Amino acid sequence: MPKHGKNYRSAREKLEARPHTLDEAVQSVRGAAFAKFDETVEISLRLGVNPKHADQMVRGTVVLPHGTGKTKRVLVVAAGDKAKEAEEAGADFVGGEEVVQKIQDGWLDFDAVIATPDMMRVVGRLGKVLGPRGMMPNPKTGTVTFDVGDAVTLIKAGKVEFRVDKTAIIHVPVGKLSFDDSKLVDNAMALVQAVMRAKPSSAKGKYLKSVHLASTMGPGVEIDPASVEAQA
Repeated sequence: MPKHGKNYRSAREKLEARPHTLDEAVQSVRGAAFAKFDETVEISLRLGVNPKHADQMVRGTVVLPHGTGKTKRVLVVAAGDKAKEAEEAGADFVGGEEVVQKIQDGWLDFDAVIATPDMMRVVGRLGKVLGPRGMMPNPKTGTVTFDVGDAVTLIKAGKVEFRVDKTAIIHVPVGKLSFDDSKLVDNAMALVQAVMRAKPSSAKGKYLKSVHLASTMGPGVEIDPASVEAQA
C-alpha cells in the first residue's frame, strides 16, 4: 500500500481529530493545504443506502451558487435550429452524427454532453465511452432535452451532477481553494440540500452517515453529519 508523502503527513498532523462544523472544516482544509496550485475542494457524503437496489440509487443535479471555479467545455449533439440555439447559448462544440463518430474515434476534449431526444438514437452508441466518465446524456439530469439553450446556460453557471457510487458515497467538487470561505460553505450546503431532497423513500435508518471535505492533495477533514443536517 503506497505511503503518503511528507507534506501530506505534515498537513494531516495539523488537523484536530474530531468532527468539525462545515465552517470549521473549510478553514481546516485551507490551513492544511500545501500544493502550489489552486486546488479543487471536494465534499464526500456517505449515505445509508444500498446502491445495488435500483430504488435506493441517489442521483441528481444542483447549480452551485458560486460555480465550481472551472469553466466547463460543453458539447451539444443536435441538428437544425437546436444546433443554432446551442451555439447562441455558448456551447463550445455543436454537432450531429459526425461528432458522435469523432468521439468513437477517441476525441474527448469536453466536460459535459447535452443531446436532443431525437439524437439519442446515435448518441446511444457512446454508452461505453461516456458512461464510465459520468457524461452520458440522461433525461433525469436535464442533459437530454430540446431546451438546449437553458441546459448549456445552467452547466456554464455551475450545474453539477451527483451520483452515489457502489460504496454508497457521493463525491462532488464544490469550488477552489481561492474561493472565499463563505462561497465554499454556500456551495457545499447547496449540494447537501440537493442530496437530502433526493433521499429515496425506501432508504431506512440514518441517511447521512458521514461527511468529509478535502482539497485535491490534502487530507480529508471529518464533518459532523448532524451539524450539516441542522444547517441544511
